[in-house]
Amino acid sequence: MENMFTKKFTLIILSIAIGFSMNLFAQKPQPIVVNVDKPKADIKPTMWGIFFEDINFAADGGIYAELVKNRSFEFNKPRTGWKIDEISKDSSHFLIINRGKLNETNPRFARITIKEGTNKFSISNSGFRGMGIKQNNKYNFSILASLPTGSNIRLRVELISEKGEKIGETSVIPAGKDWKKYDAGFVATKSDLRASLRISFEGTGTIDIDMVSLFPADTWKGRPNGLRADLVQLLADLKPGFLRFPGGCIVEGYDLRVRYQWKKTIGNVEDRETIINRWNTEFAHRLTPDYYQSFGLGFFEYFQLAEDIGAEPLPILNCGMACQFNSAEVVPLDQLDPYIQDALDLIEFANGAPDTKWGKIRTQMGHPLPFNLKLLGIGNEQWGPQYFERYALFEKAIKVKYPDIKLVSGTGPSPDDDLFKSAVAALKNLNPSLVDEHYYRPPSWFRENATRYDNYDRNSYKIFAGEYAAQSVFTCSPDNKNNWDCALSEAAFMTGLERNADVVNMCSYAPLFAHVDGWQWTPDLIWYNNLTSYGTTNYYVQKLFSNNKGTQVLNMLQENKPMTGQNGLYATAAFDKQTNEIILKLVNTSDKIQNNSIVLQTSKKVTPKAMLTVLKSERLDGMNTIDNPEVIKPVNQETTLKGKNIEMPVAPYSFTVLRIKLQ
Repeated sequence: MENMFTKKFTLIILSIAIGFSMNLFAQKPQPIVVNVDKPKADIKPTMWGIFFEDINFAADGGIYAELVKNRSFEFNKPRTGWKIDEISKDSSHFLIINRGKLNETNPRFARITIKEGTNKFSISNSGFRGMGIKQNNKYNFSILASLPTGSNIRLRVELISEKGEKIGETSVIPAGKDWKKYDAGFVATKSDLRASLRISFEGTGTIDIDMVSLFPADTWKGRPNGLRADLVQLLADLKPGFLRFPGGCIVEGYDLRVRYQWKKTIGNVEDRETIINRWNTEFAHRLTPDYYQSFGLGFFEYFQLAEDIGAEPLPILNCGMACQFNSAEVVPLDQLDPYIQDALDLIEFANGAPDTKWGKIRTQMGHPLPFNLKLLGIGNEQWGPQYFERYALFEKAIKVKYPDIKLVSGTGPSPDDDLFKSAVAALKNLNPSLVDEHYYRPPSWFRENATRYDNYDRNSYKIFAGEYAAQSVFTCSPDNKNNWDCALSEAAFMTGLERNADVVNMCSYAPLFAHVDGWQWTPDLIWYNNLTSYGTTNYYVQKLFSNNKGTQVLNMLQENKPMTGQNGLYATAAFDKQTNEIILKLVNTSDKIQNNSIVLQTSKKVTPKAMLTVLKSERLDGMNTIDNPEVIKPVNQETTLKGKNIEMPVAPYSFTVLRIKLQ
């Protein structure tokens, strides 16, 4: 009896062991094979880029470093941003004069009057949700002023902290009735997140002022009246292939009256016409009536920025259509010529010789060499037959004069509705160089659509994935977050973009910037307040793809299939001819570690040392914030390989990049 029991027990243990080993064998994934010696397609230098739009106080109050809001008194409410100090309650001291047609682009100025016995009058500017001031930094104040004969007024200029302390001071003594620019520099004695600028007028008489300005001296590349250095550095760190500007819906305008007109954004800053920003009252949940465009950041500065960060410029022009979500206003076809001429003139401005009309203006602005423009977008997010008939007219005129310029068209706001499908049919007949597709969808959509371009027509137009961002709640929700679930899902989708680089030539997340106290739309790639900035989890995903782009796509297959979500794993491989490296990108969207064997099929030897970068979070709702900007960030480490067979554990909820040097 005991012997029989022993035999039965042994059989049970044996069957359990066999079942366990079979289960282990069943769970062990097949090797992932990377064919290094037979590249699949070239990756364009423009593959990963930047989409800039003046939303969320991205320009004024953001990357454009001007600290004074409404510096030329041109807002619809011309004293917006300004207040009369308590000691000077009589508003007759501070009047707004409108010159009308005498100066149509900058008609208004302020007239300050100090009566006998008053001797002092002060006004303050609040800046863009305050002014970010850094201790020991220099600040450059300037003002246009006209002092009529008989007036005796000097200006005392002070920085005032949020608590009311004076943290910087200088003075200006105007002279003469002719308009003249006066400059003064001073150093801040203390840092403050929400300081203000106070100008005290001392003496008696009248003084006219305009273009009241305050800039930090530490702008990008130290350019006077330039861009905010920390924000540009975040862009430069992306190593972008292109810069798309100035939008976005900002190109269209709510109606055509406030559309973006590039010719009004170049030349002397004081001659650029301030207009309302179309995001000013777009969302009832985030009304921003003080949101305008001064165009201190104009087309010249955009081209210069692209050049600075090594990106191809991609300007987008209005095609005679306002935003179809708003007014849906269009220009009749027989009145489209001025819009088409704007496109032709822009190409000359960017590329023309110094002796051409528009090339001369570029030269006078300080850039005699061409900007080497190769790409031009016609319209932003338009749809329907009215768009395609206008696009065709633009294309015909541009190709006659500039046949080498590649034109970018679009498919509207959706990646999969009826408007999109009809756009695809129309565009196949027009055959533009690149077609802009937009994707604002839930995280699950991005994971499920990693194969979107696997079966796209290889003989048709190329794709510009111009705007994408996973929406944690729903599109336009003020509660959308830049959480890890969104970023990880975007990374999964982006493996499909890279794998299909023969079809997809350009990609960019959107929107780019957001001020923590002045945003209208979320999620966004980079957030900032008046002093500091940080990259979101989405930013680091973009950075890892862009910084590890490579030059050629490699086949990366498991059981002869691309890695498109099997067990939650997405992957792509590239080869970089410039550095002689294999670049593997693996995205694990599951909550379990994935142990994989990767086989490199190559005739070349593999260097033992490789660079491993991991971006991960244990929580899908994890995110970076202005107070905790590095909760989720890439971690680099050197790893040792043993030949061409690599054991590669991929952590749960992670994005891993492995760079392998070939001898």
